[in-house]
Amino acid sequence: MTNSNATSPSRRSWLVALPLIAFAVLAGLFWFRLGSGDPARIPSALIGRPAPQTLLPPLEGLTANGAQVPGLDPAAFKGQVSVVNVWASWCVPCHDEAPLLVKLAQDKRIRVIGINYKDSADNARRFLGRYGNPFAAVGTDANGRASIEWGVYGVPETFVIGRDGAIAYKLIGPITPENIDSALKAEIEKALRKS
Repeated sequence: MTNSNATSPSRRSWLVALPLIAFAVLAGLFWFRLGSGDPARIPSALIGRPAPQTLLPPLEGLTANGAQVPGLDPAAFKGQVSVVNVWASWCVPCHDEAPLLVKLAQDKRIRVIGINYKDSADNARRFLGRYGNPFAAVGTDANGRASIEWGVYGVPETFVIGRDGAIAYKLIGPITPENIDSALKAEIEKALRKS
């Protein structure tokens, strides 16, 4: 007489292996989705919302035309399209994007603003002395708190702020020759067309 409740050894092996197979399939899907994605396309929850209202002190000793370059004042965003770049002298990709920011700052329709992230004033000034200062204002974020409010994942990151003071676009990672026209300048033009 055979027991109808007993399962064969091969069926029992299959039941034990089923959760492992399901885990492997899910892990493969996650790896594929994360590995093939462009981190610059990560959506920001701040798009369409007002830029953070964090005042930041100026970069100590940074002058232009004999006057101290101002810090970050969010009130300055209203009425003008601004490009906010979060950077640091110790950030390798920031060195690559610096000449592109200098060129971008030549467009007098926009205002380029910097947030210097967890950097020493001496190193930041040397960095700007080496590449040129594209920034109309540079706020110092010594402890990184302001960058958290901006939703920064890591440096460099760049934001386009519309005339209404709201974040219109966020570029994660460096500005490159490949993305400056197709992404950043395209978003700046959109922001300039809005009244």
